[in-house]
Amino acid sequence: MTGDVVSGRAIIADGEGRFGIETIEVDPPAAGEVRVAITAAGVCHTDHASLHWPGPLVMGHEGAGYVESIGGGVEGLQISQPVLLNWAIPCGHCFQCARGAAPLCERTHELDVPRLGTSRAHAGATRWNGRAIDRAFHLGTFARYTVVRAEAVTPLPAELTPDAACILGCAVMTGVGSAVNVADVQPSDTVAVLGCGGVGLNVIQGARIAGARAVIAIDRVPARLQHAHALGATHTLIAHDDDTDHARLVAAVQALTDGRGVDHAFEATGAPALAFLPLKLARHGGNALQVSGAHGAASLPLTDLFWNKRYLAPLYGGCVPSRDFPRLFTWLAEGRLELAGLISHRYPMEALDQAFDDMLQGRSSKGVLRIA
Repeated sequence: MTGDVVSGRAIIADGEGRFGIETIEVDPPAAGEVRVAITAAGVCHTDHASLHWPGPLVMGHEGAGYVESIGGGVEGLQISQPVLLNWAIPCGHCFQCARGAAPLCERTHELDVPRLGTSRAHAGATRWNGRAIDRAFHLGTFARYTVVRAEAVTPLPAELTPDAACILGCAVMTGVGSAVNVADVQPSDTVAVLGCGGVGLNVIQGARIAGARAVIAIDRVPARLQHAHALGATHTLIAHDDDTDHARLVAAVQALTDGRGVDHAFEATGAPALAFLPLKLARHGGNALQVSGAHGAASLPLTDLFWNKRYLAPLYGGCVPSRDFPRLFTWLAEGRLELAGLISHRYPMEALDQAFDDMLQGRSSKGVLRIA
């Protein structure tokens, strides 16, 4: 290891729905690791769900900051360099990586699916009250410092600050990647996106970048639909609370697609009750994708899978960091991908409760915590 132990603030969930701001200690990086000083972290539905994962747990999985120290054998990084963190950390050698399924890397996900909490950086690298503590998604970005494997770090272009770029690490990658990598949207395709928050807006962007001929945005908040239209939705539909069986919504989507339904329907609400609704919006032989990471129980009539529909719950937009982040950077530089306008609210760490409430009530499209 190089350097000294550092202390900093972190938001810690207790596993029973509560959290607090505490002081943690973080070791210097071991060989193959990097210690990052985080300055900004995105807030999403998965972070809210993590309040009930086994605790205590350092929260947060979407963030960016600056390289604070570097372990032995790590190349291509410099102290104080701005970097983006990601939790798709392929080893390149396991069964899944060898078969081309890097997002499912067995080294990254070993033993801790579905909560992705146990840190794979050296044991005990992060401590609270003298005891080792786990970090969400091997990162724990709601903290001033984190130690991660070098593969979790991507240098940022000079024109991108961590404050703006932090949401690339999950919301943008998950949404854009689900459209481009997983659904493989083509120029002649039609797309419906249910939920126009952080992930849904980026599914819309991904579908637009892929050249989809029709992109239907669906939400219950008119302001979100206006934002969706600005980012590339060709049609917008209000989801009405009294449409309890979604019959009116399904009919409206079919009316826009010659009575068939869309080629690709995405759920991005985070609500378990809506997880299977894309099956009703997709045409026969179409794709239904649950991209929100919704947690909880849900059920469906098996006939919703008829005929030849495919239901997918893609992980992290099929992210391969070495391929996908440079591509996102290029699209940003070309003006094809919007970033700054996606962040609607910024909060201090002390206001995480407000950030969650704004997100759950539809008042924010994407919130970011300032980490200090």
